[in-house]
Amino acid sequence: MAIADVRHFLHAFGLDERIREFDTSSATVALAAAALGCEPQRIAKTLSFRIGERVLLIVAAGDAKIDNHKYKAFFGKKAVMLTPEETLKRTGHAVGGVCPFALPQDVEVYLDESLKRFDTVYPAAGSANSAVELTISELERCSGYQQWIHVCKNWETA
Repeated sequence: MAIADVRHFLHAFGLDERIREFDTSSATVALAAAALGCEPQRIAKTLSFRIGERVLLIVAAGDAKIDNHKYKAFFGKKAVMLTPEETLKRTGHAVGGVCPFALPQDVEVYLDESLKRFDTVYPAAGSANSAVELTISELERCSGYQQWIHVCKNWETA
C-alpha cells in the first residue's frame, strides 16, 4: 500500500506523524482543499509525465497549470502525461495519491516555482485520501528533487 510506503519514507525525516488521512477523498485539488480547510493553491499537486522512457513528476501549486510552451522549452519535448495505469506502474502511486515520496530511483522530481509563494504546502501522501503539510525546505529535502523549474502558468496573478 503506497501510503504505508510514504509513511515509512517520511519517518526517516521525522515527518510521518504529520500525515493526515481523511474519511473523504482528497484526490483532486478541490477535494483536498476542502478536506484540509485550506486554499486550493496550497495543495501541492504532483503531475506525472514521460519523455521516452523517462518519468518526470512536477510538483506545482493547486492553481497552476502546465504551460506547454514553457514545458517544451525546458524539457525539449512536448508534455505527455502518463496514463493512470502507467502512473501506478512507474511511480507506485495511483492517480489521486501521487506524491514525490517513496518513488523508484529512476523517477525524476521537479518543483515548480508556483510553490515558492507559500510557507507550507500540502502534497498527497500516497493515497487518494491523505496529505502531509510540509514547509518548502522540508519538501525540498524529502522529495529528492532535481531542481526548481518554471513551467506553469495562471498562478502569477493569483
